[in-house]
Formats: sequence, structure tokens, C-alpha cells
Amino acid sequence: MDKRVYFLMIVSFIIGMVELIIGGILDLIATDLQVSLGKAGFLITIFSLIFAIAGPILLIVTANIERKRLTLISLYIFLIGNIVTVVSSSYSIVFLGRVITATSGALLIILCLVMAPRLVEEKYRGRAIGLVSMGVSASLVLGVPLGMTLGHSLGWRAPFVLVCLLTALSIIGVHFFMNRVQPKPSIPLKQQLATLKNKKILFAHFTTFLFLAGHTTIYAYLNPFLQETMGIGGNWISIIYFIFGIAAVSGGGLGGTLSDLFGTKKTILSVIVIFAAAIFLIPASTSWMPVFLVILITWGVMSWAISPAMQSYLIETSPETSDIQQSLNNSSLHFGIAFGSFIGGVVIENTSVVHNATVGGILVIVSLLTAIISMSTQAALNK
Repeated sequence: MDKRVYFLMIVSFIIGMVELIIGGILDLIATDLQVSLGKAGFLITIFSLIFAIAGPILLIVTANIERKRLTLISLYIFLIGNIVTVVSSSYSIVFLGRVITATSGALLIILCLVMAPRLVEEKYRGRAIGLVSMGVSASLVLGVPLGMTLGHSLGWRAPFVLVCLLTALSIIGVHFFMNRVQPKPSIPLKQQLATLKNKKILFAHFTTFLFLAGHTTIYAYLNPFLQETMGIGGNWISIIYFIFGIAAVSGGGLGGTLSDLFGTKKTILSVIVIFAAAIFLIPASTSWMPVFLVILITWGVMSWAISPAMQSYLIETSPETSDIQQSLNNSSLHFGIAFGSFIGGVVIENTSVVHNATVGGILVIVSLLTAIISMSTQAALNK
């Protein structure tokens, strides 16, 4: 495995961490900026939406720029966005910082995803994507507990100071250790979007969207869920988040390995089934901590095991448009995060956080159906 892939994993971790890092410090941000919790929470939603929309567009706009240079430019812009957040004195300035980091971060994640498989032999392609996905998953799931720890100890700006430092180190690393990577010839936007007319590709993206929506419906509100169902708080919640994070990080690597060993289809379907079962069992497991932890770890591992398998599946399905498919799938992932957090909020407002897991599980079951439709369509075309 080319060592540069591990560096891309680190970069993807730093970029992705900003998306959900404020999830555990929303109360601190709301108090300091004198806004409601809902308005503070919108800082997550807007980031995810921009992240989802900007990636494919920027990949097209920057198609002819050498990849190392483009990565450095994007990292500098990402650094500026985080500095804006650190020095902000009002909600509108924090909002601006989130827009800048989301826009530049979206392109950076896509660059990591498309460069990683080019650096290794074909037999290691799934693992390379899995490592980058591991960085993304680690950032998304470890960002919340890390943000909670730093935010409550040093103030809500502290996590963003850390991100600034890590981004600066990434700039140095890319400058000195990454080789030049020439871009692939640009594919016209009309031709790229035309790939979504193919059912096997369209339903693959739907699968990612629904899978992550189901996950986020409960994960985005795990804190209040634990407080209401288990009566715990403080240190115990941080410990649970960290346990989940470690499980999710391992899941990203596991998904890539299983994809290489057993094939993308078997991996995707198996992961979805196990994942859905774990989510449905969460509410029933809260009365006994050991059982809950087993379910939590299973949920965590499966939550990100699908990503590398799905990326490899899309490359197999449409190799000529692999870059745009990875970009669109990344967008589907973040649209799912935004949609899931929205649906979870609706459930809480109208019923109880206890029901978030059930609603999330239903969305995951629907993702199983879309995966089957995609794979069945592909099988029919291959006959």
C-alpha cells in the first residue's frame, strides 16, 4: 500500500472533523452568540448541504488544475474559513466561516477519494478508498466527543483552533511529501449527470443517501436519547461517543477489506442488514449497559463499513465516470446527514427521541431495497 494513501486519510480526517464537531457544544455556541439551540444546530445543516452540493460542481470547475496544487489552494481556503470561525464575534460571521470551510472541504474530500485509488495497484483499490473513508468516518464520529471535551474545557472556539493547527500541518505535509498528480480529462456536465439516468447508478446513490439518513436520525440526537432512556450524562456520554467512534473508524477499514475479499455486492447487502438490525435493537438494549454496548459497537462498525464498498461498486459499475460517481456518492452521503438530522428533529418535536431509532431503522430498510434494485438492474444488464 502506497504510504501517500495514509496521508490522504489524515487530510480527510481533518477536513471531515469540522462538519459535526460542534454537535456536542451547541449549547455553548448558542449561549455565547445569544441564539437558540435550533439556530445553532442549523450550522451543522448548512455545512452538510453545502458540502453535498459543492463537491460535484467544484470537481468540474477545477477539472484541469493539477491535483497537488489544487489541494494546497483548497487547504489554504479551508484554513481561512476556520480562522474566521475562531475570531468571530457574531452568529453571521460563524455562519460565513462554515460556508467557507464547507465549500473548500467538499472539494478536498473528493480530491482525496479520487487520488487514493490511483496511487495503488488495482487489487488494493478498495482498501485505499477504505482508508480515506476511514478518515472521513473517524472525523465525523470522533468530532463530536472531541468537540465536547475541548469546548467544555477551553471554550467552544478551542476545537476550531485545533483544526487550524492540523490544517497548517497538512499544508506543510502536502507541499513536501505529495507528488504532482495530473487531472483526468474533464467529462462534460451533461454527460456526467446523464449517468444518473442509469437505474443501477441512481439507486446506488439513493442507497447511500437513505443509509446515512437512517444513521443520522438517531446519531445526531444520541446525547438526548441517552439522557432520556438511560438517565446518564457527563463523562458516560463522552465515553459512549468515543466507543462508537473507535468502532466506526474500524468499520471504514473493514468495509474496504471485505469488499476486496468477498466482492462489493455481498459486502453492501450484508452491512445494511446487520446495520438495520442493530438500529432497531438500540431502544430495547438500553436497560442493560453490557448489551447496549455490544449493539452500539455493532452499529458503529456497520455505520461506515458501507462507504468503501459502495465507492468500489460505483467504480466497477461506471469506470469511465468513476471520479464524478465518487463525488456524487459523497454528496449523497452528506445530503443523507442533513436529511437525517432534519427528520430526527421532526420526530423529537412531534413525539419523543425514543422513536428516532425506529424511524432511522425504517430508512435503512428502504436503503436495502434500493441496493437490491441497483444490483438487480446491473445483473440484468450483464446477461
